[in-house]
Amino acid sequence: MSATAKQTATETATRRHLLLASDRGDQSSELARILRSVGDVEMMATTEIPENPGNRFSGVIVDINLRSPESVQRVRKKLASRAYSEVPRLFVLAEALHHATMQAWALGATDTIARPFSPADVLQRIRSALPADDGYDETDRGKLLNRGVEAAQAVMVKMFEKLPDGVALTMADIVAAESKILKAIKHSSLREWLTIVGCHHNDTYRHCLYVTGFAVGFSIHLGMREEDQRRLVRAALLHDVGKAFIPVAVLDKQGKLTAEEIAILRQHPRRGYEALARQGGFPPEMLDVILHHHEFLDGSGYPDALHNEQISDIVRLTTIVDVYAALIENRAYRPAFSHARAFSIMESMGSKLDQQLLQAFRPVAMGAH
Repeated sequence: MSATAKQTATETATRRHLLLASDRGDQSSELARILRSVGDVEMMATTEIPENPGNRFSGVIVDINLRSPESVQRVRKKLASRAYSEVPRLFVLAEALHHATMQAWALGATDTIARPFSPADVLQRIRSALPADDGYDETDRGKLLNRGVEAAQAVMVKMFEKLPDGVALTMADIVAAESKILKAIKHSSLREWLTIVGCHHNDTYRHCLYVTGFAVGFSIHLGMREEDQRRLVRAALLHDVGKAFIPVAVLDKQGKLTAEEIAILRQHPRRGYEALARQGGFPPEMLDVILHHHEFLDGSGYPDALHNEQISDIVRLTTIVDVYAALIENRAYRPAFSHARAFSIMESMGSKLDQQLLQAFRPVAMGAH
C-alpha cells in the first residue's frame, strides 16, 4: 500500500469532526467539499456556534469577513468559551494582507488559509493543525510540532501586534516558547517545520519562523550545548522585532521597494534594538543579533558598517540563516530560489559572510528540501 493510500485509510478510520463557521454562505461550499475528504464537516453561521460543544469538534475553521467588526466580535465572544480553549482553529483569509492576518491571530488562530484555495495546501494544513481524533500515524510528533509552531506564532503576535501598541514583550515570553520550538524540531524534523511555516500567508511571520527553524537545525548540527541552542533560538526568534515599527505599507508592498522605502526598512535593526534595550531584561547577545544581523564582514552591511572581528559569532551564524531563508522564500518581486541556487549565491558573496561557517551550514541547508 502506498504512503498516500495508508494515510487515506488511517484518516477514513479516524475521522476528524470539523466545525466550519461561516458568514459567507455559498462562498464556503468549495472549502466544505475540500474538508470532507479528511473529516466530517458541520457548516453553520457564526450566530449558531454552540456555546458548549463538549468534545464534539476536533477543530474549527472560521470563514468570515475579518474587516467586519460585528463578525469579528461575534466570533471572539463564541470562541472565548472555555470549551473552545484547547480546540485548534484555522481562519480563512480573503486577502493575504497584514490587517487580516493580524486580526486572525488576535482571535486565537492556530493557522490561516487563504483564497483562492489550493486543495492540496488546505489538506496539508488541516492534517498538520488538526490530527485525526485517534490512531493518527504521527500523533506524538504532530502534537509536538504543532505546539512548537503555535508557541512561535504567539511570540510573533506579541512582537508585531502588541509591542507597537506599548504592550511589553518580556524575556519570559521568549523562554516560554523556546523549549516547545526546540522539542518540535528535534522530535520531528527541520523539513517538517519548514513545510508548515512555509504555508504562512504573512511574509514577515514566515521569514522569522524560517530563520528560527534553520537556526535550531544549525545549532543541533554544530553540536552546541543545550544552553547555547536556547540562546540562538531566542535571538533568531526576535531578530526582526524592529519590523514591528515599520509601516505596514512598506512591509506588505507587492513589488520592489523604492530607495526611500528601503531606507525606512533599514531602520528596523536599530528600532528593534532601542525598543528592547529601553525595556530591559534582554541579554546582550540577543540585542547584538537584533541590531547587527544585517552587518557583513567586509563592512558593507548596516546599521554600523562593522568589520570582521567586530561581528560576534552568534551574529555571523544568524546572518547566514537569515540570508538563506530570505533567498528560498517567494517574494513579490521574484520567485524563491532553489536550495542549491541559494547556497551558490551565498558562496558568491565571498568576504561578506563567514565562508567557513557557511560551509558548515551546507548539510543543514541541503537536508531541508
